[in-house]
Amino acid sequence: MNTKILGYKRENGKIGIRNYVAILPVDDLSNNACEAVAHNIQGTIALSHPYGRLQYGSDLDLHFRTLIGNGANPNVAAVVVICIEQNWANKVAEGIAKTGKPVAAFGIEGNGLLKTIEMASRKAKEFVQYATAIEKVEADLSDLTISYKCGESDTTSGLAGNPTMGRVAERIIAKGGTIIFGETSETTGAEHILAKHFATPELAEKYLQIHKNYLQKIEDSGEDLMGSQPTEGNITGGLTTIEEKAFGNIQKAGRKEFNPVQSVLDLAEAPAGPGLHFMDSSSAAAEFITLMGAAGAVLHLFNTGQGNIVGNPIIPVVKTTANPNTVIHMAEHIDVDVAGLLTRELDLDTAADKVIECLVATARGRFTAAEALGQKEFVLTRLYPSA
Repeated sequence: MNTKILGYKRENGKIGIRNYVAILPVDDLSNNACEAVAHNIQGTIALSHPYGRLQYGSDLDLHFRTLIGNGANPNVAAVVVICIEQNWANKVAEGIAKTGKPVAAFGIEGNGLLKTIEMASRKAKEFVQYATAIEKVEADLSDLTISYKCGESDTTSGLAGNPTMGRVAERIIAKGGTIIFGETSETTGAEHILAKHFATPELAEKYLQIHKNYLQKIEDSGEDLMGSQPTEGNITGGLTTIEEKAFGNIQKAGRKEFNPVQSVLDLAEAPAGPGLHFMDSSSAAAEFITLMGAAGAVLHLFNTGQGNIVGNPIIPVVKTTANPNTVIHMAEHIDVDVAGLLTRELDLDTAADKVIECLVATARGRFTAAEALGQKEFVLTRLYPSA
């Protein structure tokens, strides 16, 4: 199958498949300024979010890592950073600048809102003209970092949709590609099986430890996962326990002999090399994809059972489903129908062909359903409350 794509080669050699000029607020107070700049200058996108004030420790580190990672993402050509405080704007801009891409930082204090919007708008106009002069180059699907998730899972997810993703992963990784998956909570009950999938005993132990830490956190809260894991949508779709959900979820990894897991990543951490990687991460869809953007993913493959509608402002989200009802009733959200696996009209290889064909078309510029519908969820992960 032809996996040649057209992408944007960035200054650090990474390949992106979109070409955004991002207007990035460091804190919630700066959303207004960023949205005003995006309104003024066509070809820009504001990545608004509700956090960034009085965070501390590991939570603040994750905040900066997530913002810098998304600004550094290869789908972003240039970045305007705005913060109430100049020093924090500079910190994020300096992190992004390490990729070599154009970036500028503006602080609102001492300038006021209107002057900041004017200065940032002028710089954003310059960046848009820079970005739109960049020509695409030929590359391969395996040159991209691709992330994986499932959502609103049901019985069709574990039986057909997620195994298709596993087969796609095997093919992409065989060509030298890079894929990240995660969802720590949704491996519960199948963690002993997934542990066997890691490339070394040390990596398996590292994964099992982060899963143990997760379970301990739930137990220490005095709560259980009922109502959250599995979700109401999962239960409606026939998944009555987290164990059932987990055994379907881990099918995304494919077969160990083809896809041994090469690393265990922290939140928003980029993989060091090609292969399959596991990120310790939330299972909340919008948070998860935002973390993947920070880790360098430029394309996201998302299997849904009952019909999750999530998107992302800078990462195209390709949605697959094996549920024939979802194909009919949620048609505008689905990019690839693999329901034929259940009726044996498709096998895993032909289903994987369909998915790869859509990934290639998306990488060459075709909008996904989520992009066409304007689903642009940018949601940051928090570790604990603000000071």
